Amino acid sequence: MQRMVFQRILIGFVTLWVVSVLVFVMTAALPGDVAQIVLGQSATPETLAAYRAERGLDQPLFIQYFAWLGDMLTGDLGISKAGGASISSLIADRLYNTMFLAAIVAVISVPISVSLGLLAAMYPGTWIDKSLTFGTLTLISVPEFFIATFMVLIFAVNLGWLPSVARVAQDDTGLELIRKLAMPTIVLVIVVAAQMIRMTRAGILNVMNSAYIEMAILKGVRRKRIILRHAFFNTIGPIVNVIALNLAYLVSGVVIVETIFAYPGLAKLMIDGVQTRDLPLVQACAMIFCGTYVMLIIFADVAAILANPRLRNPK
Repeated sequence: MQRMVFQRILIGFVTLWVVSVLVFVMTAALPGDVAQIVLGQSATPETLAAYRAERGLDQPLFIQYFAWLGDMLTGDLGISKAGGASISSLIADRLYNTMFLAAIVAVISVPISVSLGLLAAMYPGTWIDKSLTFGTLTLISVPEFFIATFMVLIFAVNLGWLPSVARVAQDDTGLELIRKLAMPTIVLVIVVAAQMIRMTRAGILNVMNSAYIEMAILKGVRRKRIILRHAFFNTIGPIVNVIALNLAYLVSGVVIVETIFAYPGLAKLMIDGVQTRDLPLVQACAMIFCGTYVMLIIFADVAAILANPRLRNPK
């Protein structure tokens, strides 16, 4: 067990290193000159050269990479090349906002998704199962920006119940915070819950065809008990992996929702960094996103191993 966990952690570190190389090379290949963007079109060649030398942009690419990687390992995210501020200070508040919204969505969506998936599996072929299947398939097919725009039109413009902008402030009361985060939270719950419901249902029904499940049915064990006590724990692996991927999406893939509701999150900060060609900021955000994915996938693998003893056998 310890060896398997260690192997997954080691694979995670290797993955992070490979991604760091790809992130650095790809961001360096972006068109445009950050010195020209910062200093403007009227900057002289001497001024541009001095700026590049001060920021280390005139060094070979591999030297820049190892310098950047060493700073990342020591926790130094560097200085924003566009604004001159510390990247840690730029990311801190945005990361908190993103994690706060992701935590709210996870607390709401995960129990609802697993419960509805189990409910659909308990009554396959009934109107409950057909309704959940049709509803989740419809929600998966509808893009999130359409759901967000539709909610803004209904709840903010026509009814006036909720604000269309989710700009939170430190002095917001509990009710104000709930009103501001209501629409982005509902949109994200709808987006991530549909996939988790379908995976839970599919995993349970797949295990229900196993021989030991058929034996339990022949013995007269109730379907509800079979699903909750036997089938569910054997489907923990794929379910947890889907949950982990959706939680990682809440950290890195919600730029559309953040843009529509003007929510100051980390994904929108990265897009702003791409527009200004602020490479250190883009690289730091990308590594945070990758680290989140790797950490959640490792957690999902360990949870699957703990829940299913058969996975502990390397054969």
